[in-house]
Amino acid sequence: MSTPPTSNVPARLLCVDDEPNILSALRRVFRGQPYVVETAASGAEVLERLAQAPCDVVISDMRMPGIDGAELVVKVRQRWPETVRILLTGFADITSTIAAINQGEIFRYLAKPWNEAELLHTVEQALARKRLADERDHLLQVTREQNAQLTRLNGELEARVAQRTEALARSNAQLHRAWLTSIKVFTGLMEARSGGLAGHARRVGELARDIARQMALSDADVQDVFLAGLLHDVGKLGLPDAVLNQPLRHMSTTELAHYRQHAALGEQALMPLENLQAAARLVRSHHERWDGRGHPDGLHGEQIPLGARILALANDLDNLLHGRHTKQALSLAAARQQVIDLSDARYDPVVVQAWLSLGQAAAATIDQTVGVADLQPGDTLTEDWFNAEGMLMLAADRELDAKLIEQIQQYQTRVSQPIRLHVRHRPEPQ
Repeated sequence: MSTPPTSNVPARLLCVDDEPNILSALRRVFRGQPYVVETAASGAEVLERLAQAPCDVVISDMRMPGIDGAELVVKVRQRWPETVRILLTGFADITSTIAAINQGEIFRYLAKPWNEAELLHTVEQALARKRLADERDHLLQVTREQNAQLTRLNGELEARVAQRTEALARSNAQLHRAWLTSIKVFTGLMEARSGGLAGHARRVGELARDIARQMALSDADVQDVFLAGLLHDVGKLGLPDAVLNQPLRHMSTTELAHYRQHAALGEQALMPLENLQAAARLVRSHHERWDGRGHPDGLHGEQIPLGARILALANDLDNLLHGRHTKQALSLAAARQQVIDLSDARYDPVVVQAWLSLGQAAAATIDQTVGVADLQPGDTLTEDWFNAEGMLMLAADRELDAKLIEQIQQYQTRVSQPIRLHVRHRPEPQ
């Protein structure tokens, strides 16, 4: 921080004239004043003195050999602009005086012989002006220093905020992954009640998510559709095993009515969870039909939430492909044709078209997986890993280390089945 100008230090005056009697007269004028008065016999001597130590006021005669007064004040202004310059001149020096005023920017000029009271008053005014200028310069310097410090502190604060924001984002992402993994684990445990259900919720959720992305839904809506797909059968936890483990075509009227309550029961189970309320509404409506003949509310067309329309198609497709409600599983081509036949009756035609487009894009994509022997520390799972029974083993986005890879290898040995995982390799260092 700059040092403020001090007012208790005596002002230093430097008087210059080539005549000793003039210098003596100037000393007498300032005798008894709170100034340190020094004298010089030439302009060159003044420049040497100022180079050694600056002064507050220079009082110079106009006519001097060598460097005259006009030239001297110009040099002083150029090298020590904070030094106040006063010129003593005769009327014959008017041209040089004008040059000194214009080029040397003197504070004032006084005619010789001078009036002592006027000279004293002029010096007082000059010093008062200099003090104000010094205080102004000090305040400007303090302001610049404080602004620089404030800029530095703001930069440091922004850096800390950015670091903490990044750390918070990582923590939130980690919590979100843990929460999503918990849902997947819960889904796996729920499906463990019946071997016929294993992996169904995962497949429905992933297909519904892909269709939602194909339809350019927002990230939040895609997430709700995916969660609804994972949890769409949660209401079946209240069904008795006798109903749960038999195909729809074998159910009695009472059992079928009981079975059809699971969508509304699923919504009731999920509604208390704030992060799942949007998904809960999709769960309630995923058995509604485009033609209004669905349940539980008989909604039709665009009365049905778009996410529920997507979920309805994904759920029925997985059932057709795995024979859950038919005598046998259908081929993809047969399931595709059945969906097309039911478009505009059971399914939203726009959703059907999005699924068909998605299938074409997926056919052109090469699915790359690696065996356990090819796993490397630093690899990251790009898809969930489920075992043969449909139980979640590892969630997507999990980074593998040497210990975890060893555990996967040991599991492969125990089950005596080859395991292939979707991974993203860590980039090689450049």
